[in-house]
Amino acid sequence: MRQFKVVVEKHSSGYVAYPLGLKGAVVGEGDTYEEALADVKSAIRSHIETFGPEVLNEDSPVLDAFVADAVISL
Repeated sequence: MRQFKVVVEKHSSGYVAYPLGLKGAVVGEGDTYEEALADVKSAIRSHIETFGPEVLNEDSPVLDAFVADAVISL
């Protein structure tokens, strides 16, 4: 068993989820939060099986994650 921090975003068309601290692009999606989370869990398993344990960021695990607003003048 291994625990990952996963960001789940809500969009008008559904939910998108992605893990933090994993090398490579891994994304899950679904019509509901639960579907997106289940999909990203499956994608994480597949990514590790395909590319091996070197995709795990063992040297610097994500301890916590925060969401912040950043206002930028354009």
